[in-house]
Amino acid sequence: MCEANAYLVENDGKPGKPNETLLMEAVDKVEPDEDGILLISIFGEQKFIKGHIHALSLVDHKIYIKQTGE
Repeated sequence: MCEANAYLVENDGKPGKPNETLLMEAVDKVEPDEDGILLISIFGEQKFIKGHIHALSLVDHKIYIKQTGE
């Protein structure tokens, strides 16, 4: 399986590694939009996040998203 998991990355202001919160498992598609990113899983679950891709870890199958606005 080559799906990735999507995580919300938050920096709490402390030095070191930022906090990661799991947003969705088994992400199959990542579709950019003017207002954010649409995540679609292999099961058809969809989640829209107001944010942008912060980083990708292809070897670890991770998508890091940083939220913008409220």
